[in-house]
Amino acid sequence: MNPVRPIIVDYGAGNLRSVAKAVARLGYQPLITSDATALAAADAVILPGVGAAADTMSNLTRCGLVEPIRQFIAGGGPFLGVCMGLQALLTVSEEGGEHPCLDILPGRVRRLPDGLKVPHMGWNRVRQRRQHPIFAGIADGAFFYFVHSYYADPIDDSVVVGDTDYGVTFAAVVARDNIVATQFHPEKSGDAGIRLYDNFLRTASNGGGL
Repeated sequence: MNPVRPIIVDYGAGNLRSVAKAVARLGYQPLITSDATALAAADAVILPGVGAAADTMSNLTRCGLVEPIRQFIAGGGPFLGVCMGLQALLTVSEEGGEHPCLDILPGRVRRLPDGLKVPHMGWNRVRQRRQHPIFAGIADGAFFYFVHSYYADPIDDSVVVGDTDYGVTFAAVVARDNIVATQFHPEKSGDAGIRLYDNFLRTASNGGGL
């Protein structure tokens, strides 16, 4: 196995250090960077995030990262999106109006139903819809930590490999080809979350598909 050096995309999100710490715990040496040119040569890319979709897209655009992210994914590079990093992959977000996103996975980001306490914050079970390498060694129904008020609703339901119930059944994990993304925060999800990062990075290191 040839260990990768994952790039963690820095566009001003607030949880980069906790992601980097989780990755470093597994023996990798992550690079936190906003340098768009670094993505072209990246072994693997992690796009974490918290906050609103409009701010996320504005910051990605300001940093010149939108097209490099699209090109990295189109070129087959291993990509992991976390929380806002999942929502940014869709076509449009309804958060604070309608805001265009990366449009890599067609679909919309919708607000959790009225009457629920938002943000949805805390531990919840993730049901595995089908087998996927990202779930290796993780029990079906394992708990992960969520903090969000909106959820991804992809048009192609087959990309949803794990879901969660909170007033509505929504995508907790999506996967297509070289893309995996989670609505929850693996870096805050104990052993199961660390295992998920390990699965992603091991697969990337082996040159295997996701």
